[in-house]
Amino acid sequence: MDKRTSTADLLRCELFADEMTNVSAILDGASVPDLLRKLDEHGREHVCLFTGQDDSELAETAPYLVHLDAQSPFTDWVLDEGWGKHWGIFAAVPDEISFRDVRNHLRSFLRVRDPDGKPLLFRYYDPRVFRVYLPTCNAAELGAIFGPVAMFMLEGEDAGTFLGFMVSDGAVKEHKVVLAG
Repeated sequence: MDKRTSTADLLRCELFADEMTNVSAILDGASVPDLLRKLDEHGREHVCLFTGQDDSELAETAPYLVHLDAQSPFTDWVLDEGWGKHWGIFAAVPDEISFRDVRNHLRSFLRVRDPDGKPLLFRYYDPRVFRVYLPTCNAAELGAIFGPVAMFMLEGEDAGTFLGFMVSDGAVKEHKVVLAG
């Protein structure tokens, strides 16, 4: 087994470890080459997190929520080609939470305000942003960010590290796995 395959296998084991959850990716169209074509090609359930995307150019760069299956070719593609390239983050959500509810939750914090009240786009789905932001949150902020999500999963500072974040007793807990030596 080559290094690439073993890394993808380890990632798959971490992402799909809990059989009582569904796993989705929040993928950044601005970072993932040809994302919309790949979604259509693989027929994956997906939805744009932005609303009213009539502009095809904007649709190409928008974030998308995509339902993943452990053994699908699309999941293989994301893990093989995207891991370590900041394509997005993953969310594990209990089975009873609908895809629509997950989408509504994740859309709820796409826009934030700076100290002067100016609205800004919060690119939390970029793992470089999320892994720095999340540990700074207080209990209330963690509750707002996590909502129905049991665990957020993403790449570490390098492709050789998997990070899982969950909330316990009002604090963020990190699960770190070294994928490669």
